[in-house]
Amino acid sequence: MAEKPDNIIDFQEAPPRVSEWRRFRRVFLSRGVVVFGMVILLLLLFTAIFAAWLAPYDPYKPGEAKSLVQPSWEHPLGSDILGRDTLSRLIYGSRTALMVGFISVGIASVFGVTLGVIAGYFSGAINVIIMRAMDSLLCFPMILLALVLASVLGGGIQNVIIALSIATIPGYARVTCGVTLSIKENDYILAERSIGSSDFRTMLKHILPNAFPPLIVLMTMQLGNLILAEAGLSFLGIGIEPPGAAWGAMVSDGYRYLLKNPVLSFAPGLAIMLVVFAFNMVGDGLRDALDPRLRGLL
Repeated sequence: MAEKPDNIIDFQEAPPRVSEWRRFRRVFLSRGVVVFGMVILLLLLFTAIFAAWLAPYDPYKPGEAKSLVQPSWEHPLGSDILGRDTLSRLIYGSRTALMVGFISVGIASVFGVTLGVIAGYFSGAINVIIMRAMDSLLCFPMILLALVLASVLGGGIQNVIIALSIATIPGYARVTCGVTLSIKENDYILAERSIGSSDFRTMLKHILPNAFPPLIVLMTMQLGNLILAEAGLSFLGIGIEPPGAAWGAMVSDGYRYLLKNPVLSFAPGLAIMLVVFAFNMVGDGLRDALDPRLRGLL
């Protein structure tokens, strides 16, 4: 049998290149709970956008039905003590939940990410000042800090958004600072500095885009937490002011009639549970899909 010459090199065929989108889609949609969470969030978004067409009655007008009507074909979830249709208020409450969640996350992420990038990139005294300020806010639980701020500012959706935004800024700053400290030690950042790029360009063009994947996961999970926090504030009576439709306020109004008409509290409570669960599951799916160490190969 003829032996293979030593000077012949075997060339293996390179594996076909797979797009990052296909990898992301495969990992993100591989878990049933993530798909379930996406369905819930899409239904929530659809309901919030088309609430005016989906709600069978005016959610703010008293006397649309008799007080504390039991669920029926005319009023599928009954009515509250003022005769307002519960289903209509539940539908309009989705707008409040999404508005508070997205605006609060947007404000908190802008300020928190900016402070975190500055603290991590420049280090030294700037890092100490910014991070100690964030640590002082982290000494208080988020919901407790939001409760104090909302009490000082007063009720209303604007003040609730401000309170929740301030309470969640430290989390974004801490995560961004840690990621920035790791990214700025890479060779491409050193090369960027060596060609004379400004600090602002380096932070904006190189550090921030590479720090974005973990921030996306954090934002997604914070959406559920903020919706839950808003429901808690409304339940305590310092959140969305009447007659605004808020799920937490609906739970608070209905728990007095748990024995007579339990659906008044169970319906908004179930909506809060499903939405928070959906955001957490989607956040887990994004973490798995965006982390190269967890998503594997296609």
